[in-house]
Amino acid sequence: MRTLSSFGPANRSARSEETHPMTWRLRDDGQPVWLEEYQQKNGYAAARKALLDMAAADIVSTVKDSGLKGRGGAGFPTGVKWSLMPADESQNIRYLLCNADEMEPNTWKDRLLMEQLPHLLIEGMLISARALKAYRGYIFLRGEYVDAARNLNRAIAEARAAGLLGRNILGSGFDFELFVHTGAGRYICGEETALINSLEGRRANPRAKPPFPAAVGVWGKPTCVNNVETLCNVPAIVGNGVEWYTSLARPDSGDHGTKLMGFSGKVKNPGIWELPLGITARELFEDYAGGMRDGYALKCWQPGGAGTGFLLPEHLEASMYSGGIAKVGTRMGTGLALAVDHTVNMVSLLRNMEEFFARESCGWCTPCRDGLPWSVKTLRALESGRGSAEDLEILARLVEFLGPGKTFCAHAPGAVEPLGSAIKYFREEFEAGIDPAAGRGRPKAEFVQA
Repeated sequence: MRTLSSFGPANRSARSEETHPMTWRLRDDGQPVWLEEYQQKNGYAAARKALLDMAAADIVSTVKDSGLKGRGGAGFPTGVKWSLMPADESQNIRYLLCNADEMEPNTWKDRLLMEQLPHLLIEGMLISARALKAYRGYIFLRGEYVDAARNLNRAIAEARAAGLLGRNILGSGFDFELFVHTGAGRYICGEETALINSLEGRRANPRAKPPFPAAVGVWGKPTCVNNVETLCNVPAIVGNGVEWYTSLARPDSGDHGTKLMGFSGKVKNPGIWELPLGITARELFEDYAGGMRDGYALKCWQPGGAGTGFLLPEHLEASMYSGGIAKVGTRMGTGLALAVDHTVNMVSLLRNMEEFFARESCGWCTPCRDGLPWSVKTLRALESGRGSAEDLEILARLVEFLGPGKTFCAHAPGAVEPLGSAIKYFREEFEAGIDPAAGRGRPKAEFVQA
């Protein structure tokens, strides 16, 4: 997988601090940027500014004014989330958690940052912890990211030895300790309260909200959970200012800053690029990913992970930001798109996806626990040509009953969004799996709305 990070597909030298706040420090050889090199590239300058020249409330206001939104997929305004932490100074035990449990299929953007720029994440967490008055932080890391764990632990040791972590950092009087915690490999840990439960040593089930983590989080204390890419934006915002950051996105974008975006599948140049929010999906697909390989045609695409809906080639005119993708009927998600070529059978693809989502359900609520395996069973029947006409109705009702607001967390709604869009755009492929003799004598499935 090639990883580029410039506005021009092959122009790495054009990368600069002014245009590529997250990736301009990347080495051409792909090796990690360690402390000495990171500091030579203006590393920890923003942390010095935040700790020595800014009050905690000023940092929160700066991030809020920047319009930075969460980069994990939900897109909630980061500064607003920070402002939910209690103002009561007596609550002096607070935690900052970095959600690095990157298990969304077709997503690897956080891995790039952690493996090659570990100090950028550490600096982002240090500034964020100062803003939140958090004395301890945890990087909750996907267990399979062995290289990221090794590089983060080395970088934390370097930062601690240099006085950038620990007690009285930079003589500011602020204390902050940071630890890497590797998870056991469950997709549901990407949901922030399931992550908190897992960190505490509990089963990774989502929690009821309210109370929200800002009030009652890890070990019952105020807690803020942010994604890796979100935290990696913070140093540049603090260092360069709000006006600069808001100028990075395309003028017609409703979001601010840059975003790690990518394309995989049978494209000519799969990879990741740091690009301004608001570019069109067509630019990403054609100018950066190079379009489809010879002999393959684009059938459909997903804009940001397996939990986002399928879109057609004509939807490539959509702008890559949350509002732009919403206009064509789905979510921006992680921003790493998948190109599906003309040889792929959509029933088989959806069966594979729903098997993953069914396996990764925590089993806490009935619609998700029972509905997702039901979708797998139905799709297997259609895939093998043993389906019945009723199966399409079953799938449509499952999409409805597992949709937003019908389940305990967002796992099931994300799982059925691609299913619903695939039926919408490629119904004939599902109908092709119907056996005219199937279902005779079988009792009709009954759905009851609670």
